[in-house]
Amino acid sequence: MQRQRNIEAGGAILECTFYGSGTPVVLLANAGCSTGYFDDLARVLAAGGLQTISVNMRGAGESRGSLDGITVHDLAADVAGVLEAVDCGPAHLVGHTFGNRVARCLAVDRPSLVRSVTLLAAGGLIGPATPLDTGFRNATEVKMNGSDCVTVLWARWLSPASDPKILAQVECWPAVHLAHLATSRGMPLEDWWGAGTAPLLVIQGLDDEAAPPGNGRALREQFGERVRVIDLPRAGHFLLLEQPEGVTGAVAEFVGAGAEPR
Repeated sequence: MQRQRNIEAGGAILECTFYGSGTPVVLLANAGCSTGYFDDLARVLAAGGLQTISVNMRGAGESRGSLDGITVHDLAADVAGVLEAVDCGPAHLVGHTFGNRVARCLAVDRPSLVRSVTLLAAGGLIGPATPLDTGFRNATEVKMNGSDCVTVLWARWLSPASDPKILAQVECWPAVHLAHLATSRGMPLEDWWGAGTAPLLVIQGLDDEAAPPGNGRALREQFGERVRVIDLPRAGHFLLLEQPEGVTGAVAEFVGAGAEPR
């Protein structure tokens, strides 16, 4: 059963969606996007005996809080505040694209709150060949979803094998997207890149132009057995929507959905 709750964390009020009960799994979306496209994954994990907490970052959905002069550390502290308000940690963290930067930063800053980190479309070290945010910079809409996402975003965010209509499940706020990305500018990569000492699962689309799969391989080479990498063919930057069964199955196994309680 889905439950909604707005939680005050520091200087922000964060819209959170809960499914299930048990060990918590925090779901964090892409920059400027709400977490609705995680709903199917959340239901699967909840059916497997876990509690999912989808957290909209500042400016997305009903979440509010200043984005001026903050860094990814502040966004990570917001998530920590949610876990402390709910009093349910430590948690598994699942972050998609920019959301996995926040997850990794939280694992560095507050390791006692983190059981593991799953990275969907992990970037950071190896960037796209050409900038991807032109569509957002030119957007005149305050909010985009449905056909807006299909026409503005699909060409660079999906595998050529994917149906662009799947992005109708995504809602985003262009100005917030840019503001979220700005929070990591000037931050040393080591502030978040390695996710502290948490176990890492990296799931990456082999057709991802925005977060090239070399990033996952670099994490594996640098941190060895702590990192597990899964390559998905015919998947791009929105692999959760492009290859839902493959992503959901891998995440569920990694976080122990359906496992006997310890």
